Amino acid sequence: MQEFFRKDDCHIYRALPLLEIEWLDHGFGTRRSASWGREPEPVSLKQVHSDVSVYADGRAGGRIGEGDALITDIPGVMLAVRTADCIPILLVDVRQRAVAAVHAGWRGTLRGLAAKTVETMAARFGSRPKDILAALGPGIGPCCYEVGAEVAIQFRDLFPERTDLEGRTRLDLAEANRRLLASAGLAGDRVCVAGLCTCCWPEEFFSWRRDRQNTQRMAAAIGIKKERKGANLQARALAWNP
Repeated sequence: MQEFFRKDDCHIYRALPLLEIEWLDHGFGTRRSASWGREPEPVSLKQVHSDVSVYADGRAGGRIGEGDALITDIPGVMLAVRTADCIPILLVDVRQRAVAAVHAGWRGTLRGLAAKTVETMAARFGSRPKDILAALGPGIGPCCYEVGAEVAIQFRDLFPERTDLEGRTRLDLAEANRRLLASAGLAGDRVCVAGLCTCCWPEEFFSWRRDRQNTQRMAAAIGIKKERKGANLQARALAWNP
C-alpha cells in the first residue's frame, strides 16, 4: 500500500488520505528527521506495551503518564508515539475532529489496543467507525519478523487461517492491526498501510530487531491545527527523539 504514502523533503512520510484534511497535522518520522529542533515538546507517554489509552487535555507537553495510545480533541496539541519496529497507528475522526496516536507492538496488538482505542474515541468523543481514518506507518514486516512458538500461538484468533503458529514462524503485525481495526468497524477503504519494513531499510529507519542496544526511536505524530502555522508545530513534534 505504499502508493498511499509519500515522503516529503523533510524525510517524513505522510498518508495521502490524511493530507487531504486541512485542519490536521500528521506524519511518520524517519532516522533522517530525528535531528530537528524539539520545541514545543509534544505530548507523549511512557510506553509499556499495554492496552491503555490516555487523554491529552492540552495542559502539558512531555510525558503525561503510562500507556500506549494517546487521544485528544484539543487544537494545538501534538500527540507522539515512539517506534523502532512496532507499528505506529494514527487515527482521525473527521466528523468530531478528534485524533489518536497508537504504539502497537506484539503485546499491545494481542491486547487489542488499536480496536480499544477506537472504542475509547467512541466513548469520549462520540466517534463512529465510519468517520475514522487510520494510517499504519512503517514497522517491521513479515519479511523480517520471525518469532518463536510461544509468541506465534497467541495470534491464533487474529490469524485463524494459519496452521503454522505452533512453531517458529513469521508474523505480519501491520495486518494483525488492520484486522483489529476492521473488527472495530473500520471499512477497508478507511485504513491505509505503509508496508515499509523498518528492519529492511537501515538507511531510512531505526530497527530494534536489526540494531538492538544501539537503536534509537522514530516519532509518529498527529494533531489538530490551532492556526495556519501548525505545520511548524508538526515538524518539531516529529523531531522529538528522547
